[in-house]
Amino acid sequence: MTEIVAGEYITNESSKNAMGGTELMAHRMIKYLDPELLKDFQIIHSRVRELRPDLKKILVCHDLHNDPEVGKLAEPEYRKNFDKIVFVSNWQAQMYNASLGIPYDEFVVIPNAIEPFEDVEKDFSGTIKLIYHTTPHRGLELLVPAFKELSKNFDIHLDVFSSFKMYGWEQRDQPYEKLFDTIRSLPNATYHGYQPNDVIREKLKETHIFAYPCIWPETSCLAAIEALCAGNLMVHPNLAALPETCEHGTMMYQFNEDPNKHIRQFFVSLHGTLEAIKNQPDIAKTVALNGKRHYNNVYKWDNIASRWNALLRSFL
Repeated sequence: MTEIVAGEYITNESSKNAMGGTELMAHRMIKYLDPELLKDFQIIHSRVRELRPDLKKILVCHDLHNDPEVGKLAEPEYRKNFDKIVFVSNWQAQMYNASLGIPYDEFVVIPNAIEPFEDVEKDFSGTIKLIYHTTPHRGLELLVPAFKELSKNFDIHLDVFSSFKMYGWEQRDQPYEKLFDTIRSLPNATYHGYQPNDVIREKLKETHIFAYPCIWPETSCLAAIEALCAGNLMVHPNLAALPETCEHGTMMYQFNEDPNKHIRQFFVSLHGTLEAIKNQPDIAKTVALNGKRHYNNVYKWDNIASRWNALLRSFL
């Protein structure tokens, strides 16, 4: 549970050590939203525990529509606890509407936002640097074999920032230790484990491709947003909210439930992207810079905060 209560950041025992996308969003809301408005609201991010009767209540859903935590939203009486429900993508909202019957009148879509990146051009000549910077269960096991094969033909390096420690769940890394060891053994890869967001943001300024053979239905994707805003190209499937989040401005391929077929699809798309960068680095640099400027404008907090402030004012 993570929430903002009368302008203060509140967690419980299960989330006090977490610093994933939900927690980053809550901290940034306190930084960017009108503090006078926040005083009148309880803004709950995903996990509902105690409800404050003296405050207006906004539920921000980051989870999937089939998560057990959100099942109660199918009950009209339960939804009356909230003045508004906020979804982070249209895909997510449509899934909640279809599966839980939440009327469009009861929710609004406000996308996630980030701290903007400075407008600096990135050099795409030389070693092509790839990055994976989300939890391991979202597709890391598909990336590693494709990367190893591509390393035979391209001068590439992979940085992996991946651990459940970002949520305070280090024990969930155990099934992935062999995978982490494989990455550590590669001469052209670096396993960083968990690192704070500011460390990852600095690395994103140096990398060229967010390689993301995603197998998790993203309701949004802060990792994708930050990578694109830092001037990275991105290779990923057309799964869940990724096409919407990336606005179809990326190297997107058809998702496949079969892991082996998915790896082949990902391999082909990533191979084509590496080939394009290798043969035409100046064009790749221009494409990345144009994308960087576009995504920063779309997802910077100044723009998203105005939508949040307007929503809060509408209830006062």
